[in-house]
Amino acid sequence: MPRPKTHDDALRVRLLDRAGELLSTEGPNALSLRRLAADVNTSTTAVYSLFGGKPALLNALYEEAFHRFGERLAAVPQTDDPVEDIVQIGLAYRRSALADPQFYLVMFSKVVPNFEPSEETNAAAAQTFKPVVDNVDRAIAAGAFTDAPQEQIALAMWGMVHGLVSLELNGNLPSGLEVSPVYERAIRAHTDGWRKQTAG
Repeated sequence: MPRPKTHDDALRVRLLDRAGELLSTEGPNALSLRRLAADVNTSTTAVYSLFGGKPALLNALYEEAFHRFGERLAAVPQTDDPVEDIVQIGLAYRRSALADPQFYLVMFSKVVPNFEPSEETNAAAAQTFKPVVDNVDRAIAAGAFTDAPQEQIALAMWGMVHGLVSLELNGNLPSGLEVSPVYERAIRAHTDGWRKQTAG
């Protein structure tokens, strides 16, 4: 009879979530394996068993963050309206950030100085941008967007949603502001700005 797994995937996810919380709220000095284990009510042995040490833990943290983020963006269904699909990807971006705020700062800032994720993790991070680029390409091909380089349009969209989400998560928006409708209207206004102008 096989021995039951004591260090299972559920514990791994709890450790990664807590590691993200410590990094994003208290900074890199707060993330020690001893404290992490204590916060999750496990042992440092379990942390080493699952990750092999702090550098591997950090890489797993980046990998998990971009995996969840990428899955949510890729899950936006593709329709026959690529411009609306871009809007929906922008909305999914915010939902993902709000669902896992402990990962957002980790993904998009150098919260751990001098740490470089693995090539595989960097590749996974780059893939999160692909749904935006692909749908911008579709919008240009369909004649909905102007014939600007697709990477420029996609980067402008990415930067706009990133800025708004960052302001929201960092508590830098005006108090009492209902963010959701402003956020969606900003995305739609941005996509409208890239529409091809018709003569007439």
